[in-house]
Amino acid sequence: MPRPRKRRKVCCLPGNSRFGPLDSPANTKNFVNMTIDEYETIRLIDLERFTQEECANRMNIARTTVQGIYNEARKKVAESLVNGKVLKIEGGDYRLCDGSGDFCGSEGCHRHRHGWGK
Repeated sequence: MPRPRKRRKVCCLPGNSRFGPLDSPANTKNFVNMTIDEYETIRLIDLERFTQEECANRMNIARTTVQGIYNEARKKVAESLVNGKVLKIEGGDYRLCDGSGDFCGSEGCHRHRHGWGK
């Protein structure tokens, strides 16, 4: 029997859940779905400049898991940009950070302190 799947720790939900061309038709064929945990790997690695190891520690998962999630996320971003599809961010196997973790500091989550993602 496989062991239970670990829920990925996410700092906060994205401020916007859809990105894409303004003239895109509103049908499901023009959507690419990205999970919240995929979004978090993009945020941590590409925006915050974390290594995959640092990202794994922050999300409380294995580095190899981060690598797989990150590769899928980048593929989805590329599909959205190249093919003019709407990127929709929702769902996934995650839990929101409560601001009391090892990386949050004494004043709570860095993103919450700055009001990001609200």
